[in-house]
Amino acid sequence: MTANELRQKYLDFFKSKGHSVIPSASLIPENDPTVLFTTAGMHPLVPYLMGEKHPEGTRLTDAQKCVRTGDIDEVGDATHHTFFEMLGNWSLGDYFKKEAIEWSWEFLTEILKLDKNRIAVSVFAGDNDAPFDEEAFNLWKNLGMPEARIAKLPKKNNWWGPAGETGPCGTDTEMFYWTGDPEKIPESFNDDPEVSGWVEIWNDVFMQYNKTKDGRFEPLAQKNVDTGMGLERTLAVINNLNDNYRTELFWPIIKKIEELSGKKYEGNEKAFRIIADHLKAATMILGDDRGVAPSNTGQGYVLRRLIRRAVRYGKQLGITKNFTAEVAEEVIKIYQDVYSEVKKNEQFIKDELQKEEEKFDKVLKRKNTEIEIKEVLREPILWLDKETSAQVIAIPARDYKVNRDKEEVYKDFGREMFQVYQKTGYPLELVLEELKKDRYLSDFFIEIVTKSFQEEMKKHQDLSRTASAGMFKGGLADASEETKKLHTTAHLMLESLRRVLGPHVSQKGSNITAERLRFDFSHPEKMTAEQMQQVEDLVNEQIAKDLPVRCKEMPLEEAKKLGATGVFKHKYGEKVKVYSIGDFSKEICGGPHVEHTGELGKFKIIKEESSSAGIRRVKATLQITNPEYSGRIYESNHNIRIKSHGKN
Repeated sequence: MTANELRQKYLDFFKSKGHSVIPSASLIPENDPTVLFTTAGMHPLVPYLMGEKHPEGTRLTDAQKCVRTGDIDEVGDATHHTFFEMLGNWSLGDYFKKEAIEWSWEFLTEILKLDKNRIAVSVFAGDNDAPFDEEAFNLWKNLGMPEARIAKLPKKNNWWGPAGETGPCGTDTEMFYWTGDPEKIPESFNDDPEVSGWVEIWNDVFMQYNKTKDGRFEPLAQKNVDTGMGLERTLAVINNLNDNYRTELFWPIIKKIEELSGKKYEGNEKAFRIIADHLKAATMILGDDRGVAPSNTGQGYVLRRLIRRAVRYGKQLGITKNFTAEVAEEVIKIYQDVYSEVKKNEQFIKDELQKEEEKFDKVLKRKNTEIEIKEVLREPILWLDKETSAQVIAIPARDYKVNRDKEEVYKDFGREMFQVYQKTGYPLELVLEELKKDRYLSDFFIEIVTKSFQEEMKKHQDLSRTASAGMFKGGLADASEETKKLHTTAHLMLESLRRVLGPHVSQKGSNITAERLRFDFSHPEKMTAEQMQQVEDLVNEQIAKDLPVRCKEMPLEEAKKLGATGVFKHKYGEKVKVYSIGDFSKEICGGPHVEHTGELGKFKIIKEESSSAGIRRVKATLQITNPEYSGRIYESNHNIRIKSHGKN
């Protein structure tokens, strides 16, 4: 079975159960400061899990693009991935445990024809926050699952969420498949469900709670079901493969790495897997319509780490030339028919990978890199390993005392190395390799330094998440009249930018307050003064025409045929709202907007700058309406006229 067949079978099955098929959301979360990337199908649906009505109903199904970086150091085995697809079905206050479990069993055993005797499950054992999930346990028993293969496990195993620090969460039941010797299937599943041979393929989450900031678990207004089946793992299981990287979703990438390195996958699995995984994730992040470029902040920071880690392992395999763009081409071939944006953004993907690889190559070749490391290590104290009497490491002496605990000193060293990484882009792995050349490094030292480095990395990511809380991702900062005006202005500006700069322009984000509009859009170079003036004039012309702003709800496909643009269309499902501003602009949007453009006032661009690679940012404002007039203000050819509505 191919990946496309598995994906389609899943969606068709749940469509037959009354579910609406919704498209994948962006990898860059909208209006969710708790995570840097979409790590689960629940992210775009959080408002609906909390009780808001979804336009497609109470039963939904999708194939969601996901990126998880928390387990980046586990990548290299046969089953962990940074980018993956999650097949999911959702109940928003509709069905609950009975239907979810029975349909999961039906799909696995009747549609996929998996051997019932090789399936085992786990349920929540209960704790102070929630009781033992007896209902799920009995449902599995009634389906014929032997009690010995129903594991009762604690929260760390059978509790899902929230995705961030707060949000919807609840107990879950997980499904595992035995990929080991079919003649040696363990009779019991209670002892160690993650023993080699068992692979988790599906998880049904029963969302009943909302975790608050103070750590309390409050009941949700409605009971929801959120399920997730890993496409990559399930594809391997169906095709009797015990290595996800041998499926069609990875094997073409592996073969390309073999070609580039001159080495075979067998015997070099870890390096091959890390390169394939990291460059697939980087390609999908860059190829997302709301994609980001490598940087030292937020999502760009994670992206940079993925690319550079892949390059590092490529060099270990003996790849001396730049190779990331060639690997990306294989990734694009795999996904272009499912996620068309990666093909559309192919050149941007390859350009950004090439630039980042060149930057990293300069870091690695830079002559003063070693000097910069030595600056951190100035005034060393020599620690001796008591067991071997060998020199362990030179550690910075600033503010240190000889009798300080060795572990604390090692932690400080890890923090220092993170500063080196931020300053130079020089990875910890390379620092340790350089130090190993003329020093003995104990396992304890490496463990503590690495852990400290990773903690600093997490702090940096948490800080980026906090900063992103103020970022605007398609909604309004408030519902004031001024923000409504600027929201409508954003529509006029997008269409004006497309007419002045070209049809390649697409919205990448915005931030609207009562005072100003900030608008990010795709464009490879700085706007000229003439172009900015043309955009200003075009927007102000539409304001002067007092164009009507109308809203019509229609199927997504009809909106596309009408030429409506929309960066945020994925969150609206098959039915969308299209706002038309006269014959000038048609855009998919949730609103709200003014009724006529004449209400807006004079439009003025106050700044144009770079947001990130390939993304420009415009800041603009509207002329404040004179409160003594009750009418609308217009400007045409720099002459202001006032249209009265009942007052002289």
